Amino acid sequence: MEEYSPQSVTISQSSHMNRRQMALRVAAVVFSVGITVVIIAARDSIGKYAAYGHPGVFIISALGNATLILPAPSWAIVFAVGSALNPYWVGIWAGIGSAIGEMTGYLAGFGGSAVVENRKRYHQLERLMDRYGAWLIFALAAIPNPIFDVGGILAGTLKMPWWKFLGAAAAGKTVRFIVLALVGASIFGGG
Repeated sequence: MEEYSPQSVTISQSSHMNRRQMALRVAAVVFSVGITVVIIAARDSIGKYAAYGHPGVFIISALGNATLILPAPSWAIVFAVGSALNPYWVGIWAGIGSAIGEMTGYLAGFGGSAVVENRKRYHQLERLMDRYGAWLIFALAAIPNPIFDVGGILAGTLKMPWWKFLGAAAAGKTVRFIVLALVGASIFGGG
């Protein structure tokens, strides 16, 4: 009869947990890359959703921001639709949709975090994210910049709680899209 020690049970549980965590991380990266490929392939048909009003703006923003590094130009739809619909609501719908789309970057970072977790720079960035994380994500989301995906990947890598990332991204993107929709409304005379 084989004897089990508490240490062998702990090692077995740890090994099982590591395999599960690794599978989740690989699935997160595969999902993020897969969504990016699908959205880039369907880029031409995404703009048709603008005809569906606020829900269409939400869908366009979610899909346009679900790509990694190569964003689809959902801001152009927000700019144009802001003149036809209430620009405040356009900005809110676009901001929330955009933040949901940005979860692909977060998931890619979460999935790839095993590569960098034991590095000195990782621990420095982790402290920075713990201290300023939500504010940093808010600022990156509120200003037009092509590097927001890097912030999302960093937040995922550093294990920022997903709800904190989503909330800060939604708040920042909503501010940005309300301003963009208001500019579109003022130029094109709507809203």
